[in-house]
Amino acid sequence: MGSKTPETDLRSRRHNLVLLGVAAFVVAVDQLTKWWALEALSDRDIDLVWTLRLHLVHNTGAAFGVGQGLETVIAVVALLFVIVVAWASWGGRRLALPPVLLGMVLGGAIGNLADRAVRSGDGFLGGAVVDFIDLQWWPVFNAADSAIVVAGIALVLIAPRYRQPQSADGTDNPGEADEA
Repeated sequence: MGSKTPETDLRSRRHNLVLLGVAAFVVAVDQLTKWWALEALSDRDIDLVWTLRLHLVHNTGAAFGVGQGLETVIAVVALLFVIVVAWASWGGRRLALPPVLLGMVLGGAIGNLADRAVRSGDGFLGGAVVDFIDLQWWPVFNAADSAIVVAGIALVLIAPRYRQPQSADGTDNPGEADEA
């Protein structure tokens, strides 16, 4: 166990501020675009370019409409994810992954969780998520979904760079490769 130095403490604070700032930005964009979609798309679709259109859908399932009828389970999993990331980041166990990407996933999870909490539905966190970006050849999605998918793909692609190095005795040694 090593002691915290002012440099690592500053790095942890910066990591958490970036993570929180990106998450807040994603939630704000997601909720503003969903509000707009509810206002503007309730009685029409907007064709943009090629197959891209804006088309309002209320999704009670998970990503891309999978898992219909499992609203509460999906919401609880999302809530647990938010709690784990918050605990790991602010509990002194800073995740050795880029805070921008973690913030995108966290913000997306919170944005969709907010829909489940405030939209009418059955039971605890049983509301529907507002989706409106429709490619017509892919399930309809929203800004939160986009943030989660883009960050998830990036995390999978870069994860090998962020493995925790091990010391000679086999114990974890917090890595320096944590800034994005």
